Amino acid sequence: MTERPVVKRTARAILLDGDDLILIKRTKAGMDPYWVTPGGGVEPSDATVVDALHREVHEELGAKIEDVVPCFVDTVEHIEDGGVSGVKVQHFFVCRLESMDPSRRHGPEVEEPIGEYEIVRVPFSRVGIAAVHLVPLSLRHYLDGNIEGVRAMHAPDLG
Repeated sequence: MTERPVVKRTARAILLDGDDLILIKRTKAGMDPYWVTPGGGVEPSDATVVDALHREVHEELGAKIEDVVPCFVDTVEHIEDGGVSGVKVQHFFVCRLESMDPSRRHGPEVEEPIGEYEIVRVPFSRVGIAAVHLVPLSLRHYLDGNIEGVRAMHAPDLG
């Protein structure tokens, strides 16, 4: 099997604040609402994927994060506008909220929104995650089976 080219990379935060998971509720005309983790595309100006994560979380939430640990990778088919096909690799990092000031939100989601972007908190539990339509589905399944493991990524003795 031939390797497919990576045509897009994203950095996304499984952002914990105490016992809560911070998500963005997306509402677009003609669609049912869905919930996503904060984050977005890695830009050429980002030195690393983690730099992209910090930039995106600041743009979307006005937030700063700490204790960033790689957690999960999702690879999906992706077709660019130019018709070039390949895959999108989404890098998910578990991290803690250091501070958040939604008045500091900026970027395309705030300045030229397509629909609504609402910051929400859900309990970081199987019940909390099941209560919302979290996408991608692969992340929902991963979290459903790994809540304790994701929390353990912040254990003081992890090293």
